[in-house]
This record gives sequence, structure tokens and C-alpha cells, in this order.
Amino acid sequence: MKTVYLSGPIMDEHLGTAREWRETAKARLSGHFRLLDPMRRNFKDREVDSANEIVEFDLQDVRDADILLVNYNKASIGTSMEVFYAAHDLGKFVIAFSDFAFQDCSPWMVRYCTKILPSLEKAVDYLNAHFSE
Repeated sequence: MKTVYLSGPIMDEHLGTAREWRETAKARLSGHFRLLDPMRRNFKDREVDSANEIVEFDLQDVRDADILLVNYNKASIGTSMEVFYAAHDLGKFVIAFSDFAFQDCSPWMVRYCTKILPSLEKAVDYLNAHFSE
């Protein structure tokens, strides 16, 4: 069973928004994939004593994952770093979903996401079609 890391904005994101898409993805992918959700940890952004832990735990999840599922709904430094690390350094498959038209996507995200699809539903369908065992 392949492992999927659920990457996407958390900092400065409404808590419900950061959780909602992940819950939907987990409901649609569980049973077919092992899922790593960074929201499972109870760290608070902007707390100096947890900043290094947040980053290191997220990077460990990226290392442990076979595939990244990325919510590219806005520019996010952390999400971009995870995508770059996964694709460039580790050679992982990165599947993103975004409302952005191609012309509005960052060239960096276009370059380092293996595939960008227009919705979470299409990204989940893609994962199930190509990686489900």
C-alpha cells in the first residue's frame, strides 16, 4: 500500500479550511493508501519552541511518503518547500489540485508538481486510477 502525504497551506489558513480538504481526501483514499496528515500533530504556528519541530516532522512525512497530494489553493512557503524537496531532492511523484488557471500558476509549482489537476476530486480519481493497489 502506497503512502500519501497531504500537503497544503496550514499557517494563516482558516483552521476549518486546512482540515476540510484533508478530511475529504482521507475519506476517499483510506483503504487504498496509507495517509499522512500533518494536522494530526497539535503544534501551534509562530511558537518559537515548536517551529523546528513542525518543519522536521513535516519533512519526515515527505520522506516517508511515496506520493504527495498537494492543495495548491494559494501561495504557501511551507507547501512550496515540501513540493520542491519531494520532487527535486527525493524524486517523488507530486499530484496537486488547484483552482488557478495555468497562466496564474507559479512556474516553480508547474515545474515541480508532476501533475496539476483542477479539483480535489480529479486528483483523488487520478491517485486511485494510477496508484491504488
